[in-house]
Amino acid sequence: MIIVFGSINLDLVVMVKRLPHPGETSAGPDCQTFAGGKGANQALAARRAGANVTMIGAVGNDSFAAPALANLEAASVDLSALRRLEGATGIAMIGVESCGENLIIVGSGVNARVSADWLAGRLAPDVTLLMQAEVPLAQVSRAMDLARTAGARVVFNTAPATDVEVAQLAARADVVISNESEAADVAAALGLPGEPAAYAAAMAASGRTAVVTLGGDGVLAHDGTTLITVAPPVVEVVDTTGAGDAFCGAFAAALDRGANLALALAEGVAAGSLACTATGAQSSAPAAADIARLAATLRVQQN
Repeated sequence: MIIVFGSINLDLVVMVKRLPHPGETSAGPDCQTFAGGKGANQALAARRAGANVTMIGAVGNDSFAAPALANLEAASVDLSALRRLEGATGIAMIGVESCGENLIIVGSGVNARVSADWLAGRLAPDVTLLMQAEVPLAQVSRAMDLARTAGARVVFNTAPATDVEVAQLAARADVVISNESEAADVAAALGLPGEPAAYAAAMAASGRTAVVTLGGDGVLAHDGTTLITVAPPVVEVVDTTGAGDAFCGAFAAALDRGANLALALAEGVAAGSLACTATGAQSSAPAAADIARLAATLRVQQN
């Protein structure tokens, strides 16, 4: 069982020829809306990858709440612990340029009021608690405390924040997932080597698994004894918006069902790569069969 404690947003996406510089305007043909939020994105990705998933978070009492939840409901993610609060559902304003790169501005809304207390009675040794840094970090810290007491595994994705408190949380997780720039920030805050493989080894030396996603170069991870790298497949990139969340969801789903680290990494890379071939963070999350088929073709090295 995976429990995701995190954000729920509605994404407002505009495709542009080029992302704007400060003070500049870039126009696109229209604005598309997609359900989003890193918590919800990863919950849906894990569910589509085959896991049983509970989403714990909040939406507001506005017109954005229903579309923000539509994909989770359609996928049968358990929303029984979801809170509907007075206020605005979180939104993300996303520009995507023709090469697939993106720029994101988030309005947190009621995501800023989620509480780790909502996890009460749900954590247990057979639970994987998947979290990100898009809700109040004090609540993420409290959730880690609760998970530790209950014996649940904590998987922490350091996106999107990069401050010292995020680094401190990363050092407490069982599994920490960062992209290359986030890993460098965590390393600097903790006094660790900045090079990805050296950082992962240093993090893993203190008893956790450290994962660094490398975009077009795939992923590397260290579990304290072995450095594992997975090279990505060649895909036609349409939109990178949901790739990191697809990786996290599929990776966590694989770990949760008992897959070894190498296979979990391969399935995460497969999911992230497939997500790049479609528009939208949740609409691009691939199905379990497609993930498994592509993961079986990837090159995995262990040192």
